[in-house]
Amino acid sequence: MGDNLIDKIIKEHLVEGKPIPGERVGIKVDQTLTQDATGTMVYLEFETMELPRIRTKLSVSYVDHNTMQDGFENMDDHRYLQSTARKFGLYFSRPGNGICHQVHLERFGVPGNVLLGSDSHTPTNGGIGMMSIGVGGLDVATALAGAPFYLDYPRVIKINLNGKLPLWVTAKDIILKVLEHLSTKGNVGCALEYSGEGIQYLDVPARATITNMGAETGVTCSLFPSDQNTLNFLRAQNREKDFRELLSDPDADYDRVIDIDLDQLVPLAACPHSPGNIDTIANLSGMRVDQVCIGSCTNASFQDLATVARILKGHTVNPATSLIITPGSRQVMLMLTQSGYLETLIQSGARIAEPTCNFCIGAGFSPNSEGVSLRTNNRNFKGRSGTPDAKVYLVSPAIAAVAALTGEVTDPTASDIWSFPIVPMPEKFIIDDSMIIPPGPEGEQVEILRGPNIGKPPVSDPLKDNIKGEVIIKVGDKITTDHIMPAGRRLKYRSNIPKYAEFVFEPVDESCSHCSLDNKAKGIDNVIVAGLSYGQGSSREHAAICPMYLGVKVVIAQSIERIHADNLVNFGIIPLYFVNEGDYELIDKGDPIEIGGLYEALKNNQTVTARLTMKRKEIPLRFKLSDRQKEILYSGGKLNYIKKQNL
Repeated sequence: MGDNLIDKIIKEHLVEGKPIPGERVGIKVDQTLTQDATGTMVYLEFETMELPRIRTKLSVSYVDHNTMQDGFENMDDHRYLQSTARKFGLYFSRPGNGICHQVHLERFGVPGNVLLGSDSHTPTNGGIGMMSIGVGGLDVATALAGAPFYLDYPRVIKINLNGKLPLWVTAKDIILKVLEHLSTKGNVGCALEYSGEGIQYLDVPARATITNMGAETGVTCSLFPSDQNTLNFLRAQNREKDFRELLSDPDADYDRVIDIDLDQLVPLAACPHSPGNIDTIANLSGMRVDQVCIGSCTNASFQDLATVARILKGHTVNPATSLIITPGSRQVMLMLTQSGYLETLIQSGARIAEPTCNFCIGAGFSPNSEGVSLRTNNRNFKGRSGTPDAKVYLVSPAIAAVAALTGEVTDPTASDIWSFPIVPMPEKFIIDDSMIIPPGPEGEQVEILRGPNIGKPPVSDPLKDNIKGEVIIKVGDKITTDHIMPAGRRLKYRSNIPKYAEFVFEPVDESCSHCSLDNKAKGIDNVIVAGLSYGQGSSREHAAICPMYLGVKVVIAQSIERIHADNLVNFGIIPLYFVNEGDYELIDKGDPIEIGGLYEALKNNQTVTARLTMKRKEIPLRFKLSDRQKEILYSGGKLNYIKKQNL
């Protein structure tokens, strides 16, 4: 039996474990990336390891999330990030240079390498055949120290793309169709590999759109082969030397195969409030649109925005609709300027934003109250846009552009008045890396610049054998890290855990933080109870750090998404799962709860019993922990654990 792409890359990087689906393995990491919303904590954690330099082949610290908010906090973080990059040996991408995933694809990604990023959309670089995985910040920090990354060897789902896309149907519609097949839950421990005759018609920017939004399915990563299209892209970026061909074997084995007929696809949208809530543009036609936002790390390539410019050329944005354009990188902005497309966008009435995450993370351009916003980014969770009652739809740039002109959702395939412009990938991109600062020389004396908002990463206590606590909150299905730790205007406190912890579960229950601190002061352990797919969305490790700071010791859920489950363990919180689905209904907020004999249960791989002392009920719980994760919990989290290791 031959090897698929995941097999080939993992076997080249394997340092521990057996390459068997479901088995825990350790792999060597080639590259890392961070962004400013998560990076400050990464480098604070790396500082605790007291190493003079990073030990990866290449690592990049990006600033792309918080660049325009009021107050001193963000600028202080930027200065801290730039100084740590120079001291420890990282490249530093300055504010305004672009969104980390887009810039990394352009300037640093290498086929066949392993990339870890403290951002859930790191899998974007799978578009060039790079095994790119979003993780919590502490996993990046330990990779910087040269430690392996541990994961469950993925079960690989093959996505066969057959045929060729019709006009007005794009890469965005392909990934929305994949989401319709797989949904946003139930795919933990899987990876996606794209194959079939249709991939020859998808250039790297299109492939990157697909691998970017693979994160919404919950898979570990998504991969395209590294082929002629990859070579064309790297050559256009003056990086032909980084190319290597990487193809799966003809007789490779897969856990599952999904066939998608591209010829039959139609323009699609993800409807509120989930990327997996898919409908056709035809069914939504006629719905008013108050705002259109085009850009983000998903759909802000030169081809995306050139397509938009050609649709808008000679027209003006509908007076009832606001249009915002966010290029993915400074390179894209320069390409638009040189080609004249930027002028076209401005003449149409579009507002041009700097190349950052802005509207995608609710850090600007929030819709009007009860507004309908068509966006080309990757998530439409309720309230993420910054307006709690807004309705956000995810669509392709072409569909968004047409809606900006008509003021309503419009199916351009239903009329001959719309002409779809085909924009090929340029043979040569503008190369200007002047906004990327290379590492300082080894041994250079560098002062690390710290502002008053930058604290130390908190450390958890060792796992208790007996938990005596209270259910501090009970939540339902698909609770995202945005629900747990809100982004937007709260992100500027990400380096100040005591302050950021004041907003734990703010969108769900504003009293949670205060009540948790009260319990902690009384010596009462806090417990979170959740439904399916708890912790989906962002890789934000603060969704584990801040609850840990508030005294949370256990999360009990029907299922937990991969990154968040790892983050919980990394910060000393034990994730437990209901054995019987119906037992979720037995627990209520405020219930006293006891969980005893954890050490014995973990040692013997037995179920754990939770006792609801007032209700006199017992609930069996299970765990999914490797021996290494158990040791991390015994130590009180990964920071304590790695101090015992000889890194």
